Amino acid sequence: MAIGFHASHEQVHPTALLEAVHHAEQAGFEAAMCSDHISPWSERQGHSAFAWSWLGAALQATNLSFGVVNAPGQRYHPAIIAQAIGTLAAMYPGRFWAALGSGEASNEHVTGGGWPRKTVRNERLRESVNVIRALLRGEEVSHEGLVTVDRARVWTLPEVQPELIAAAVSAETAGWAAEWADGLVTVAQPPETLKRVIGSYRDHSGRGRLALQVHVCYARTDEDALAIAHDQWRTNVFSPPLCWDLDTVEAFDEAAKHVKPAAVRDSVLVSSDPAVHAEVLRGYLDLGFDDVYVHHVGKEQEEFIRVYGEKVLGQL
Repeated sequence: MAIGFHASHEQVHPTALLEAVHHAEQAGFEAAMCSDHISPWSERQGHSAFAWSWLGAALQATNLSFGVVNAPGQRYHPAIIAQAIGTLAAMYPGRFWAALGSGEASNEHVTGGGWPRKTVRNERLRESVNVIRALLRGEEVSHEGLVTVDRARVWTLPEVQPELIAAAVSAETAGWAAEWADGLVTVAQPPETLKRVIGSYRDHSGRGRLALQVHVCYARTDEDALAIAHDQWRTNVFSPPLCWDLDTVEAFDEAAKHVKPAAVRDSVLVSSDPAVHAEVLRGYLDLGFDDVYVHHVGKEQEEFIRVYGEKVLGQL
């Protein structure tokens, strides 16, 4: 079991985020993961640093394991992602994993060519996974399909193969990914929904560790915590397919204009009481998750890290 720190590139300058993850390790967080966005979810978030550059610095600056959620096939060619994964895994054996998913239009539309429907995106992801795995085995790969590869080879290979895990929100996607994934990461949802996601993955012979990303907001009062969560995360309350298909920060901000503060509680754990945070996180662990990655949705991370280190992590 590990309680990890989620580094949000959409919200925090990469220099400050590197300082935050260093402090998170000192506070007792045992692992970390990060997002991989070219666009934030709103104007108020205001950042979109390049995750792969930052990951090299973060792995060097700490002793934590790191993961990244990535969507190969459109914005990123799978051969480039295989090279990036291979390099980090070669430099930091056993400390790096990648979660692969079908992506969101807000990030992927920048290369042009339209936004495929979900079934096509899943097929493209499956092709990309096959390409990445073959390249990480040292094979020369040529492929024609939804992605095209011409005689690609990754020359710097890791001694320990990194885990390629599935990023899935629904039980349907989790079951589909079980055939190829080394593990599963999903996001906090109602317990019955999470049970279905886990069950579908395991019922389809899904292997490996189960990880959960949990959005939280801590402040010294409940009112302040809710205000921060509403300011920063009200554009993230929408369920698929809307969150997959909106393609600009302006569209997300427009869609969220009428989201009331109370509605944010459906997707963010909002509380000024560290005991509440510990209780909710313990409930997720009891569902069967091996790793829980905590994302404080505020832009300022230090108070959250300090309080979790002093009053939450020890209870778990």
